Amino acid sequence: MIEGLSHITLITRDLARMTAIVEGALGGREIYSSGEDTFSLSREKFFDVGGLWIAVMEGESLPTRTYNHIAFKIPASAIDEYRRRIEALGLEMRESRPRVEGEGHSLYFYDDDNHLFELHTGTLEERLERYRQGVKS
Repeated sequence: MIEGLSHITLITRDLARMTAIVEGALGGREIYSSGEDTFSLSREKFFDVGGLWIAVMEGESLPTRTYNHIAFKIPASAIDEYRRRIEALGLEMRESRPRVEGEGHSLYFYDDDNHLFELHTGTLEERLERYRQGVKS
């Protein structure tokens, strides 16, 4: 039986740059760095991002950008602060998809390896309740 999410691994061509993104844009805290040692496939770092274990490993970037993404929950009051963090890192923002009132707001951005991240203010329960109401507003 699945107990929950263990970790997320992202491949990056530049560990230092990805460290700046995870710490700067996502507020992550580095908890491990392999240095030159490789216990796995390549050099790696582990981060705690809101209680989630995020692993980043050196390797080839994703060849293209898609809408596949990782979404992190943020409070609505912090959306402008996160926008400033993303802009300060020079990351490319992606337009949010059209939304109906009541399903929360999102910031989307790409890292240098074509990963898409979302910072979202809503919850699953709020979205389902809004969708039950029907009719776009």
